[in-house]
Amino acid sequence: QVQLAESGGGLVQPGEGLRLSCAASRRIFRDSNMGWYRQALGKQREWVATISERGTFTNYQDSVKGRFTISRDNDRNTMYLQMNSLKPEDSGVYYCNQFPPSDYWGQGTQVTVSS
Repeated sequence: QVQLAESGGGLVQPGEGLRLSCAASRRIFRDSNMGWYRQALGKQREWVATISERGTFTNYQDSVKGRFTISRDNDRNTMYLQMNSLKPEDSGVYYCNQFPPSDYWGQGTQVTVSS
């Protein structure tokens, strides 16, 4: 059974932080590069960050470099996105998936950055 469940979103003020979590089924998580993606209102979904299957390598969209940190716990089949110094343009629904992404997407978690 394929499962992706994102959590941890919320409403925060600019400059604050959030930690997102992604609980994935073993089938989709193990031995897979994973990624975080986001979709702002009225825009297409975009890639945010990637982490290799063992967590050795990470990569980030330029706009989040130095502010976001992607990590994973392979024992728990869970991935995280620590987001600091959030900006209004970071608002959107955040999704996790393999990288490159599979056709299956979870419900996502809403992040709203507003004063």
